[in-house]
Amino acid sequence: MKNISKAIKERAIYTFLILMVLFFAVASPNFLTAKNLINVAKQVSIFGVASVGMTFVILLGGIDLATGSIISFINIVCAYFMVNLGMNPILAVIIALLISTLCGFLNGVVIAEIGITPLIATFASQTILSGLAYILCNGRPISRFSEGFLKIGQGTIGAIPIPILIMVVCFIIGVFILNKSYFGRYFYALGGNMEAAELSGIPVKKITCLVYSLSGLFAGIAGIVMLSRANTGQPNAGLGYEFDVITCVALGGVSLSGGSGKMSNVIAGVLIIGVLSNGMVLMNVSSYMQLVIKGIILLLAVGSDCIQRKRLLIASKAG
Repeated sequence: MKNISKAIKERAIYTFLILMVLFFAVASPNFLTAKNLINVAKQVSIFGVASVGMTFVILLGGIDLATGSIISFINIVCAYFMVNLGMNPILAVIIALLISTLCGFLNGVVIAEIGITPLIATFASQTILSGLAYILCNGRPISRFSEGFLKIGQGTIGAIPIPILIMVVCFIIGVFILNKSYFGRYFYALGGNMEAAELSGIPVKKITCLVYSLSGLFAGIAGIVMLSRANTGQPNAGLGYEFDVITCVALGGVSLSGGSGKMSNVIAGVLIIGVLSNGMVLMNVSSYMQLVIKGIILLLAVGSDCIQRKRLLIASKAG
């Protein structure tokens, strides 16, 4: 009976996703068309890619508010390399991703070595990177990219858009790291009890730096996809994206206290946000009301996690 109850809880998010799809299918006749469903997947590809790195961070019991600013900064950096410096697109992408990884690594160093809390450290990083993006482009957008680069965000392989394939590959990498590598076990161990993990010989500082580096890398990939899809680099392109990404991860059942969660459920969380956003647009819900609804969903997701934590704590004391 306990196993059945556990299975139902683990599949609850998929049940919610199916119910949401059915609701919007009834509410809007255009929702279930193949074109619209592919459009939903393309829209969430940026959130999906960035949510892989955010999942690692939250599993560790941390938070990364710099995700949106890294997306914006990489938008401008990569665009600047290609347009202003005439750099080869492949080289520009590689260097931009190295820079985004370095941004994440520096966040990890500040958190692990200096001891600044993740909330403050990544908020400071968010502010710095946002300012640097505006300085680099003088507050003006950068455009005129090569056709080869535009294929990243606008091209297809067969009938499948490349952004969707990139998101799928990133999720596969995320699942592999969490389920098949010892690093994944370390992430859960640190999030569950950092002091116990350190006493057991796990290099806590190195793992923290690795996790934030990965978060920066995946945010950078999201920034490249966004840049190619939009065909213009904007210094505020990723504004507020960190909250959407956190919502996706929280909806996916990853505990904001760290130590528990599955990448497979994060995929469902990403799709829920995509379906919700697309469905509300089709139903002509105002953008302001969409913000209210997304905020309520985040509150419910976090509140549910807190309630479950309290129940587990009470159960463990009673046992």
